[in-house]
Amino acid sequence: MTKISLDGLSLPELNALKRRVDVSIATLSERRKREKAVTKLHAVAKSMGFTVEELVNAKGTGTGSKVAPKFRNPKDPSQTWSGRGRTPAWVNEAKAAGSTLDDLRISK
Repeated sequence: MTKISLDGLSLPELNALKRRVDVSIATLSERRKREKAVTKLHAVAKSMGFTVEELVNAKGTGTGSKVAPKFRNPKDPSQTWSGRGRTPAWVNEAKAAGSTLDDLRISK
């Protein structure tokens, strides 16, 4: 165990150290449970011929798939938007200029 000399620390440094110790004590049980779970995961993965990293980094099916674009920027046709997620700036600018989403819609 490392001995720490507390004599040279200021009051703010001592209080900061006390907070760190309090957090460490409060989370000790959780950290030990986590370490035990990680050890078990490694053992199970190894018994099946894998590493945990191989299993965690394996690509899932059907997740993160691309959605066809539904809207196109008339000023720059390379800019498209699927209608999902954050609205691109060019859509907001077109709306501010009086366009509607139907005006930007890609015809099929």
